Amino acid sequence: MAGMSNPPAPRILTQGDRRLLLASRTATLATLDPNGRPRLVPCCFAPDPERDRLWAPIDEKPKRSANPRQLGRVTDLIAWPAVSLLVDRWSEDWSKLAWLRLHGSAALLEPDEPGAVPERGLAIELLRERYPQYREHDLEARPIIAVEITAAIRWAAADG
Repeated sequence: MAGMSNPPAPRILTQGDRRLLLASRTATLATLDPNGRPRLVPCCFAPDPERDRLWAPIDEKPKRSANPRQLGRVTDLIAWPAVSLLVDRWSEDWSKLAWLRLHGSAALLEPDEPGAVPERGLAIELLRERYPQYREHDLEARPIIAVEITAAIRWAAADG
């Protein structure tokens, strides 16, 4: 019907999930390599404050290849965009343990992609807020991995 709008999609991430994401400095990104084996790579990330989405940069830290498009995680997600990320909270006090496993669909946001400019700008801003080291990296010239979160599985020894 004209004039009616669809209700917003239900959120996948809970407030507790968002707190854990914001408190975590790194995640482990899992992709599938061409042989179907999981490829696990630690990564920095910034969650989108408005949507069930997060970004992981292909930053300037030393890599196996100088060309970011030749990195295994990048070639994996281009061929098969289904990814998972694991974030955890470790403590010697096991009553504080928690983890969050996110499943989603990844895409590479390229620097020269006109439609990606606003999203890339927000991602870069948030990444630099979270990680001061990125103020010295030329993130504007490098691809950024965007993950649209489709499912979240969580566990915590206690609430909070």
